[in-house]
Amino acid sequence: MGLFGTADVGIDLGTSSTLVYMQGQGIVLQEPSIAAVERVTGRILAVGEEARHMMGNAPGDAMIIRPLRDGVISNFDITARMLQYFFKKVVGNKRFIMPRAVVCVPSGVSEAEKRCVIEAVNEAGTRYAYLIEEPLAAAIGTGIDIMQTKGCMVLDIGGGTTDIAVISQGCVVISNYIRIAGDRFNDALTHYMRHKHSLHIGERSAEDIKIIHGRAHIDNEQRIVDIRGRNTNTGLPESIPIGINELVNALHEPLALILERVRELIDRTPPSLASGIEDTGIIITGGGALLHGLDSFISEGTNMPCRVADDPIGCVARGAGLVLEDLKTYNVTVSDYRRGQYDEA
Repeated sequence: MGLFGTADVGIDLGTSSTLVYMQGQGIVLQEPSIAAVERVTGRILAVGEEARHMMGNAPGDAMIIRPLRDGVISNFDITARMLQYFFKKVVGNKRFIMPRAVVCVPSGVSEAEKRCVIEAVNEAGTRYAYLIEEPLAAAIGTGIDIMQTKGCMVLDIGGGTTDIAVISQGCVVISNYIRIAGDRFNDALTHYMRHKHSLHIGERSAEDIKIIHGRAHIDNEQRIVDIRGRNTNTGLPESIPIGINELVNALHEPLALILERVRELIDRTPPSLASGIEDTGIIITGGGALLHGLDSFISEGTNMPCRVADDPIGCVARGAGLVLEDLKTYNVTVSDYRRGQYDEA
């Protein structure tokens, strides 16, 4: 017997956040993929949202750890303990039969990285787990009929990775993968403010600026906002006015790299599938999809229609959950890592 319920779970184990879908209930948890850890003992002080509130004001003997980087696990022990905490938070302290899990992974990760994910999830208390590629789960989560013969394209922009995939007849036909996504947007904003305005902003501030003011496309109506930080010359707190359209320049480099990969994939897509993409358009999912004007930026850069999915952040976890509820239908799309053995399902 384990800690978790008989209801199986779908897991979007992301660089920035983790979402858990519970069978029959939908998405039951969405929290940052971070932990506050005591430096000397390694004892976990807080996880998820509680750890996020400690960022910037954690006690001296504590450090904030992000156990996933660029879409893969960089700290196995913290990842497993973080997942165990999340699962326990979802089901409480009761004792249940250990569930099955469908876990989403970026399309470009190695076999070793896949095994690491599965081992961490099993360590957290699952009975056994399936893996599914994130863009495929995202497509399922948006309600796309992935079994259709015509092609559809999904652009999934997470915290650490961007996945672009052409899907047809229940599988990823062709894909592109880049370790540039939401975190790189934050880095670009931080770098721009430091070098253009001599203003240092922290990680949380960059994230807030991206969410509230960030944009990928010039707006017709310019607005001025105050950005607070620390002057890199004087070391003193400072607030400076910035036109929000200026943030388009700040984010240009990572966005241009993502657009380049989208174009590359379109060029490599078989004509029979490309015609379907022209009809349905490119569907953008993931937290990065919420960047203002991103659909217009991608559409203009590819000459193809483009739309942001409904609830783009929840698409991947919801897709994983739908797979759980109908494993027989999606059997051909999922890899089963069970008891240390790997078999194509």
